[in-house]
Amino acid sequence: MDRLDLRGRILAAVSAAVVLLAAAVGYAVAARGPAGPGVSGRVTLDPGPRLLVVTQGHLATVDFASPDGPRATSDVACVRSYAAAGTGVCLRQDTPWSYSLHTLDRDLHEETGIRVPGLANRARVSPSGHLVAWTTFVGGESYNRGGFSTRTGILDTRTGDRVTNLEDFSILRDGRPYHAVDVNFWGVTFAADDNRFYASMATDGRRYLVVGDLAARRVSTLAENVECPSLSPDGTRIAFKRAIDDNPVNGWRLSVLHLATMAVVPLAETRSIDDQAAWLDDQTIAYTWRDSAGAPSVWATPADGSGSPRLLVDDAESPAAL
Repeated sequence: MDRLDLRGRILAAVSAAVVLLAAAVGYAVAARGPAGPGVSGRVTLDPGPRLLVVTQGHLATVDFASPDGPRATSDVACVRSYAAAGTGVCLRQDTPWSYSLHTLDRDLHEETGIRVPGLANRARVSPSGHLVAWTTFVGGESYNRGGFSTRTGILDTRTGDRVTNLEDFSILRDGRPYHAVDVNFWGVTFAADDNRFYASMATDGRRYLVVGDLAARRVSTLAENVECPSLSPDGTRIAFKRAIDDNPVNGWRLSVLHLATMAVVPLAETRSIDDQAAWLDDQTIAYTWRDSAGAPSVWATPADGSGSPRLLVDDAESPAAL
């Protein structure tokens, strides 16, 4: 077995283990019901000083100024969620191995519902609320040495047009056309123009940050060892998880990439974070951390690498600033 083949097997095994654990924990938590600490008020996706989270498997909101205070909890069940401009996306676990994607209006009324293959992992909404993206892990594809691969799609909420798999896009790697059967994408984040997006791409034992052109159906590589990107509100930086020593077996370090210079700033959070971070504002990153028992909590840390992490919401995950 050559070194590249061994590396590929290790990366696939890590991804499979993480996803299987998340699936088992997510389904068990969702089954506990909507009860949460300090339940009060009504959950809405209207823009305002609130943080949307998933708590005990259901959508909830907390006050931005006092996120540890009472939370409003809905009866909408999700394992992953996100929201922007009054549009929400909810990845729902229908059975232990079956998921569906739902778009929600401001009052959490379901507008679109589609089955998605595999195990739900990431979800995002564009700043305008017009585009929704999701990533699932799927198995059984013969080219994948570990038995797992990803499926990432994009839905236009205005027209219903759907990209079912980013693997159908053309690829420029280091400026040259590229094609390979082992390509996988995950973790989409949108720019403000509803056309440009960023995502992670894996191929040939490497992981890249790519920038995508939705209209042209094309992606181009920008940097290596960048996973689960999240574009800042001002469009100048990307928060991401960076594999320690370029090997996910060692865990990940939350970092910020400055697009103008491609300089990388490690953040103050030194625990391994396996999440697509979210920007609370232009200065603060929020993310989910799980303890050794798999229990989630939402934390925040400054985007410039200063300060120290602070707990925002206990017993919660999948944060999105409204």
